[in-house]
Amino acid sequence: MRSLPLFAALLLSISRASAASDPRFDGQKADKLSTPALAAPEAPAAPQTSPDEQRLWVVLAAADSRTRTAAATAGVSIEEVRPGRIAGFSTPAALARAKAAGLKVLSSEPLSKRFSAKDFPAKDAAYHNFAETVAELKAIVGKAPDIASLFSIGKTSPGRDGHDIWALRLCPDAKGPAASKKPGIAFMGMHHAREHLSNEVPLLLARRLVENRRDPEVARLLAGRDVYIIPMVNPDGGEYDVSGDRYHMQRKNMRQNGDGSVGVDLNRNYGWGWGGEGASPYPADDTYRGPDAFSEPETQAVKAFVESKKNLTTLLSYHTFSELVLYPWGGSSEPIADKNALKAYRVMAEEMGRMTGYTPMQSSDLYVATGDLTDWSWGEHGIFSWTFELTPKSMWEGGFYPGAAAIATTVQANWRPLLYLIDLADNPRRAAN
Repeated sequence: MRSLPLFAALLLSISRASAASDPRFDGQKADKLSTPALAAPEAPAAPQTSPDEQRLWVVLAAADSRTRTAAATAGVSIEEVRPGRIAGFSTPAALARAKAAGLKVLSSEPLSKRFSAKDFPAKDAAYHNFAETVAELKAIVGKAPDIASLFSIGKTSPGRDGHDIWALRLCPDAKGPAASKKPGIAFMGMHHAREHLSNEVPLLLARRLVENRRDPEVARLLAGRDVYIIPMVNPDGGEYDVSGDRYHMQRKNMRQNGDGSVGVDLNRNYGWGWGGEGASPYPADDTYRGPDAFSEPETQAVKAFVESKKNLTTLLSYHTFSELVLYPWGGSSEPIADKNALKAYRVMAEEMGRMTGYTPMQSSDLYVATGDLTDWSWGEHGIFSWTFELTPKSMWEGGFYPGAAAIATTVQANWRPLLYLIDLADNPRRAAN
């Protein structure tokens, strides 16, 4: 997600029925939850001290963006927004900070009681783990070697046995990291480990581009653009999240923090506005921003990649969930100052919202959250930057783990926006004309 998946219906016209209290949301026992549970770490690479045992599912009273921002700043990872309240993950310490900030706690309980376990291979074998993702990327290159190439933008643990962060490139006049003068566009997935659908969408859209390369529209776009697909920015976290045949609800990377906790929220670690509201300074929190901007090898790799591609005009970061089309700013409640660019953003957001059925909005309309990728890529480099929160709309429709059936429908929903953005990559501002 943008880093915090939210319930899009909050910003729509809400009927009395949708405003009614949901007993599952309020922390009462429910028998039919599709959302899986955290399990204690079982794989050899698992952290010595599991954060799973301490995290809570909390429901807080929150009537507006200011209150939601206060909760996020306290370290609560907001996953649902309903009329007058929010729900999400929290450590006991973050919950205490939220209380000290004046938020009212409606309920809280250990995650182990809230969510039931789910067997990853049996239920979701269609999803690609790291090795399968790399194999698929290589297969795509094999289908179109004249335009496709594969290269690593960096490793998760430089100098050690880290995973490569792979980039697939579709470009007719350059291979690997070589420069091109054609307009560039980048699609990224899985900044957050538990958001496996955000890996599937760019990966399978890349496959679809190659499989449809003889289609006149697709052929025209591929001939005139430099397209990058980086489906798995956080492979260490993604591998841990499915280790031991269980989901672990891992959001962050796998940095070993000094206090014994594990991980930094990569989408709070970028340099534009780093250290501000909506990002936690406490290592145990799901939204921990890291000790410094760009402290993580993953964000350093993305930074180096973006800054080496002077032709990039457009960037899209896929997250889950909530079905939203989001544009900067996320770290400020003010609109971007460039009026022409703002008009283009709004026109494009409305059009892609129409294509997908997702809700378009400025990111901070939900709440302020600093240090994310798209604020940095737009604010620092002027790249038109987007966050898509994919299917489903809510935790109770599958949340981070919506099942294998969600893959095909979500890829289909995002096909037209992909082509739309590739087409506009020569000059995104022309959308305002």
